[in-house]
Amino acid sequence: MRLPGMLHYAWVGALVLVLDQITKAWVRGSMMLGERTDLLPFLAWLHVENPGAAFSFLADAGGWQRWFFVVLAVVFSAWLLWELSRLPRGEQRLLATAHGLVLGGALGNLVDRIATGRVTDFVLVHWGGAYFPAFNVADAAITVGAAFWILLAVLEWRRHRQVQDKSI
Repeated sequence: MRLPGMLHYAWVGALVLVLDQITKAWVRGSMMLGERTDLLPFLAWLHVENPGAAFSFLADAGGWQRWFFVVLAVVFSAWLLWELSRLPRGEQRLLATAHGLVLGGALGNLVDRIATGRVTDFVLVHWGGAYFPAFNVADAAITVGAAFWILLAVLEWRRHRQVQDKSI
């Protein structure tokens, strides 16, 4: 069966989802909550659980945020699948990859939220006393996918502007 558009790029999301869940299971199984293992002068594993969103946004909101983020992830994931199905087949592979990365990240964190009400984070990047909030594979995929998406939008905008400028 041939999938419509670039829907076959959902495999990128499936791969992110699997890698995300494997790494989170490893962290939960091998590290105590709050345990830290320094790997490099700027990188550590740190087992933390986040009931909120990025940067612990709404982490202490009282519990309603769990279902808000579940609904948001389900709706956004459905929209991404629809967008993949609409992309012309064989075109815009980078955009399809970006969609797949964001989709996999959203689903990876969705699984955590449904199962436990919180997301397992474990990658801690720091320099001296400056710390970036801990994150996971899903978060990294969302960030990289969103960066690709923004870059592609900017490049498309520039191409469109150049065409307009040449027609004047």
